[in-house]
Amino acid sequence: MAATFALLFPIFCFLQLALRTNAAALTTAISANERVCFYADVDKAGEKIGFYFAVQSGGSFDIDFEVKGPNDRVLLDGQRERQGDFVLTANVVGEYAFCFENDMSTLTEKLIDFDIMVESEPRREPPAKPGQIADQTTALEESIFRLNSMLINIKRSQKYFHTRENRGFDIVKSTKNRLFWYAVMESLGVIGMAIFQVYVLQTFFTKTGRRYKV
Repeated sequence: MAATFALLFPIFCFLQLALRTNAAALTTAISANERVCFYADVDKAGEKIGFYFAVQSGGSFDIDFEVKGPNDRVLLDGQRERQGDFVLTANVVGEYAFCFENDMSTLTEKLIDFDIMVESEPRREPPAKPGQIADQTTALEESIFRLNSMLINIKRSQKYFHTRENRGFDIVKSTKNRLFWYAVMESLGVIGMAIFQVYVLQTFFTKTGRRYKV
């Protein structure tokens, strides 16, 4: 019975953490000169808001972003940012807006991956001395928190490599298209030059003298 409880207790703790966290991992395409906003509700003051984004493809992999609170106060903003990872404290209850704007681009569409996470789980106060950890938490709880931290680091690494892969693929695709059109223009130039040379030679050797009637 004790062994079963020991196995189920970590699972129960993870479920509690999952229930206290609202997250949304999305991918969106933003056209040129377009502004797109997403919203998240905060039910209690003091909750933590995690905001992550990364431009996967399009142009120079940059985007303008803005985060506003319920009172339309700008909490975060940036221009021509490639990616960002922020944690905010929601001091006001209400709806928070996360906006992306592709105003600097006139033709290129941008593809963006982003996460919006609202966390209600209160964070533990660090102990005054290292020796007090055992008095406040059990060894199992410490293992759970360490495992959770490792999972967060793995998730961030996966996002990083996913972004690099998408950007590399977009660069390869763009280079391939440029090489294709360069080869087409080069071929058309060679064909045009050959036709021009044939025309010049033909007109040079087919000149006729003046004809006079007696």
